[in-house]
Amino acid sequence: MIEVHRLVKRYGTLEAVSDLSFTLADGQVLGFLGPNGAGKTTVMKILTGFHFPSGGEALVDGVSVEDDPVAVKRLIGYLPEGVPLYGDLTVTEYLGFIAAARLVPVEKRASAIDAAVERCGLSRVAARRIETLSKGYKQRTGLAQAIIHDPPILILDEPTTGLDPNQIIEIRGLIKDLGKRKTVILSTHILQEVEAVCTQVLILNAGRVAAQGSPGQIAAGLRGGEIWTLVLKGGDPGTVREGLEALAGGFGGAEVSGVEAGEGGEVHAVFVVPGGARPFSDAASASNAERIFDWAVSRNFKILEMSRKKTSLEDIFVKLTGASAANEVSNEN
Repeated sequence: MIEVHRLVKRYGTLEAVSDLSFTLADGQVLGFLGPNGAGKTTVMKILTGFHFPSGGEALVDGVSVEDDPVAVKRLIGYLPEGVPLYGDLTVTEYLGFIAAARLVPVEKRASAIDAAVERCGLSRVAARRIETLSKGYKQRTGLAQAIIHDPPILILDEPTTGLDPNQIIEIRGLIKDLGKRKTVILSTHILQEVEAVCTQVLILNAGRVAAQGSPGQIAAGLRGGEIWTLVLKGGDPGTVREGLEALAGGFGGAEVSGVEAGEGGEVHAVFVVPGGARPFSDAASASNAERIFDWAVSRNFKILEMSRKKTSLEDIFVKLTGASAANEVSNEN
């Protein structure tokens, strides 16, 4: 079990992690989701004993990372974002070096290497020099070094960065398989990564918790709203915004996301209805459309276009982590 209580990490005047708390039970896969700079890597370095916290406490199997970092390292397999691989060694030679560094008993090293090679799908390239491998096989080699000493906990920092779509699918499948036998923390800013392999999710933003729970809990709490896009004529942006803000009160917490002037006297507006206020069935959505239409008629606005889409986890992620996160979220497989 991993327990984090009110964790704080400062680098000079920069507070990278602020009052962070969570618990991860054995056999679960936790996804750290957040934009670059959210504090994901900092938390991982603290949990692996490479950095000490500035405040709070982190325990791995009851062992404090600050009081006994060596004992913590024995319990953890770590795949950093830029795993150090030695290109002039073969996969087998490299894993032998890591096994020795991890103090795997001499009589058990060969079997440990064989097990890591088989589990990570490296049999066909085990005798090849690492510098000749594809990025996907290099990542598999990085995973193999993380499990060579058979730790109960794996911490993986951006394990699919830089991979092509096929390689990403392969690595995700491997991580999901490892998660059946081990506790895993997976850092990523790719939404599909979390949905594909994680049983728990922690969304970080600027070192703080923006949301946490199982993917189902987060989806239930954050999805289901609607985004209405309107193109109107017969008013200016000011009167349209004023009218939509008056309408928002009848939608249980709706908000006017944006209103701006278009060409030829058109006004473009975005009207967001959150999902938490009440459920949105197809029938309810039709009723919402009628209410917006009736509102426009009552204000003598002509509706040139009106479209609706359901809010997605990506929409919520961007909203929780700020507008700058829009450039960080990748929807590529």
